[in-house]
Amino acid sequence: MSETWFIVPAEKHDDLVARAYSARGYSADEARDAARFCHSAARHGIRTHNALKALHLDDLFGSKVGRWTPGAEVEKLPSRFAASEAWDGHNKLGQAVAYRAMERCMELADQYGIGMVSVDNATHYLWGGGYVIDAALKGYIAYTNCTSATSEVVPFGGKTPTMGTNPHSWGFPTQEAVGFPIVIDWATSTVAMGRVQQFAREGKELGPGWAVDAEGKPTTDPNRAVALLPFGAHKGYGLGLIDELYAAFIGGGLPSVRGTAKGDAQEKRGSTFFFQCIHPEALHGHNYALGRTPKENVKACLADILGPGNEKCLLPGELEAKSARLTDQHGGLLFTRAEIESFAHLTDGLAEPPWKPEDFTTVTL
Repeated sequence: MSETWFIVPAEKHDDLVARAYSARGYSADEARDAARFCHSAARHGIRTHNALKALHLDDLFGSKVGRWTPGAEVEKLPSRFAASEAWDGHNKLGQAVAYRAMERCMELADQYGIGMVSVDNATHYLWGGGYVIDAALKGYIAYTNCTSATSEVVPFGGKTPTMGTNPHSWGFPTQEAVGFPIVIDWATSTVAMGRVQQFAREGKELGPGWAVDAEGKPTTDPNRAVALLPFGAHKGYGLGLIDELYAAFIGGGLPSVRGTAKGDAQEKRGSTFFFQCIHPEALHGHNYALGRTPKENVKACLADILGPGNEKCLLPGELEAKSARLTDQHGGLLFTRAEIESFAHLTDGLAEPPWKPEDFTTVTL
């Protein structure tokens, strides 16, 4: 089924997003990182975590309510380990912290073969796939996880949301093998809450098994959904629990009070981040069958997986790579009519007229 998309020049989009963040008190560097992130999400077709979601989160949990600190400085904490660093994010904008942390992991991986950075007192970095794509394109195997800003997921077998959507993101430098980085990126809920919000904007029903209402009963109405279910039942629950355990070791607070005013006043309210990069040369011993090089071996293994009978299977990251190509082909970021209309409120106070669909050219895909 074809759909009409509105083409927004990248410079126009990035300028609006940066100015929206600057108007909220964020530094020029933070605003630039925020715009860079939103551009990347839109370019790769990640409509659940574009600028609309990013600034909505800032309204709910960020500078608008005094929980995120524009201009905060990240503090590197003492550590006895050369290849890993522990940071206190001091509630700095999550996108700015995440880009910096992944860059540091790459530097450490160049030196030690592996690099890790953990971040306490973090905020929200939105789409983890964007950070691992950047690292994979530079030749690294990358991983990140974070705890969500609030508890929106009901543990398997329960009724009360006490866990975050807690995403995992892996990126692999497979460009020479398949033409793009393989990126495995998912929330551990059946869908992200951003998807529920997207469906509410577009008047669509949720899929069965995605969400529950205020009474803990399954619902397909996005306007009644108050909590999400883990994907794959106990398996998704376990994967989401991994993020909570990382957070507990890093120093994060209780999951059920994160992002709220509940519980003891001394409890911590922020999220945690974890980043890791591996230099591919740190993994291999040059002992490949038939004299293959490391890159040839990766290509051969993927070709074997997608062999006879599996030719039509997609690889993780393939859809994102296709979206990026389409975006580049049409000379701008692609948005739906509902999204263009939702962008209108971002211009408030910026001395810029609200965006209107008729202001942009369209393409039907």
